[in-house]
Amino acid sequence: MKASYVVNYFGQTRSLTIVALLLSLVRVLPDEWPAETIREDALVSTFSIVAFDPLTQELGIAVQSKFFGVGSVVPWAKAGVGAIATQSYANVTYGPNGLSHLESGLEAAAVIEKLTSEDAQSATRQVAVVDAHGGAASFTGEACHSWAGHVVGHHYAIQGNLLASQKVVEAMDRAFRQTRGQPKRSLADALMAALAAGQAAGGDKRGRQSAALLVVREGGGYAGSNDRFIDLRVEDHPKPIDELQRLLDMHKVFYKRSHRTRP
Repeated sequence: MKASYVVNYFGQTRSLTIVALLLSLVRVLPDEWPAETIREDALVSTFSIVAFDPLTQELGIAVQSKFFGVGSVVPWAKAGVGAIATQSYANVTYGPNGLSHLESGLEAAAVIEKLTSEDAQSATRQVAVVDAHGGAASFTGEACHSWAGHVVGHHYAIQGNLLASQKVVEAMDRAFRQTRGQPKRSLADALMAALAAGQAAGGDKRGRQSAALLVVREGGGYAGSNDRFIDLRVEDHPKPIDELQRLLDMHKVFYKRSHRTRP
């Protein structure tokens, strides 16, 4: 199935009229959006992918950012329910609230509509959702820093903000689809391939710092006691995706039975 691209070019060069309009908005922002919500250190500029594997019923998220500890902010998932990535000026309540909405029966697109419609600052947000049936949706607020946008495909969504260009999400899309179609390649492998391709295409224009990989499935955790099959984080590293791949390789060794007995 061909992916559909939805992009936002907020921040690109515009006419003097538009520039003047934007400058006028700057004077309004402090009154409408409290300073603490738009601090530069609160900006989770990143690229991520959320996806569902219909064969294994796994749900997963992979993310990279020029931000310390991105894994504690962006990825949220629950087996049999869905996976969510919340970023840009991230509203972390989108994670637990979104999962709750999914669990109540809402589909991915409806969850995004509900989350953003109830958020007065949704223009600064970027969020993606995939549900346990493979339905996927993504949202890029008009005030996300350029380049910002997303692509939604069959059972997955890819998104990013403050990226080098649109080529980042396009490269991620190709890599994910190509890897997913290969025998003996897992959802985690496809997610990591997408991250690596995004970085190779330019990634976050500010640079690299942290990355995370979260994959859930029923009974996938240690001794089958929870759904956390893979939960890996690189908090601060000059090459976080490479380090995350190393950790995934180690995970396959330490938990080889879990990887070998994938449904």
